[in-house]
Amino acid sequence: MRFASLGSGSEGNGLIVEAAATDGHERPWRVMVDCGFNIRQAEGRLLRLGVEPSTLDAILVTHEHGDHIGGVFSLARRHGLSVWASHGTLRSVMTARFDGVPVRVCSSHGRFAIGPIAVLPFPVPHDAREPTQFVFDDGRHRLGLLTDTGRGTAHIVDCLSGCDALVMECNHDVAMLEASDYPYPLKRRIGGDYGHLSNDAAADIVSRLDRSRLALIVAAHLSRTNNTAGLARAALASATGWAAERIAVADQDLGLTWLGVGDPGPQSSSTP
Repeated sequence: MRFASLGSGSEGNGLIVEAAATDGHERPWRVMVDCGFNIRQAEGRLLRLGVEPSTLDAILVTHEHGDHIGGVFSLARRHGLSVWASHGTLRSVMTARFDGVPVRVCSSHGRFAIGPIAVLPFPVPHDAREPTQFVFDDGRHRLGLLTDTGRGTAHIVDCLSGCDALVMECNHDVAMLEASDYPYPLKRRIGGDYGHLSNDAAADIVSRLDRSRLALIVAAHLSRTNNTAGLARAALASATGWAAERIAVADQDLGLTWLGVGDPGPQSSSTP
């Protein structure tokens, strides 16, 4: 199993998870998580990763905010893709957007499968209707995804423990956010229990995990204004005892090239 990012941040998000072909399925299985880009951008970013949009098997949606769901239904409609999301997320979206799109409801606690990829959704605290994040399991390796989360919970720690790779939100540095010119209500939202994880909060979650299998961490959803890749890497490195250069970063503009789940992230794979 491997994964790549189309881009990660407040201007648009998208992640591809790929597993090997199985009998009766001549190409790799590919699941896309979120699409916060317009259709032209999404198709271009997919092609940059060597993925024809029509070869996707499904799009999973974490929640209804525009930087995650903005391009989902346009891409799904054009390429005949099914969309999976929680009941709350789908209820928050105008039903007209469903026209011509196969929509599947997934429980925020119920495991399901897309080909050989087992998907475990789990609920997170965020200011959305029923936000979920996911763990992916191909029977050999587990990939955990955690973005758009206000704080760590015991359930999050339980779900992400034992993963081989993590995509972990490091949205902001607390001091940079406080010193920024953001309006006070926005600072409170971002830094609150239903906002986004700071570098320190992300590191705290990682420090509480069973990391016996963990080989790779990607810092994701970094703020352009209130964080730096160096600060995010340093925080996650402090939680793992790894060298900071071992932490990969998913960039807003360039995303992140393919990485194998279970493989350590080489220094060259991290976006500066």
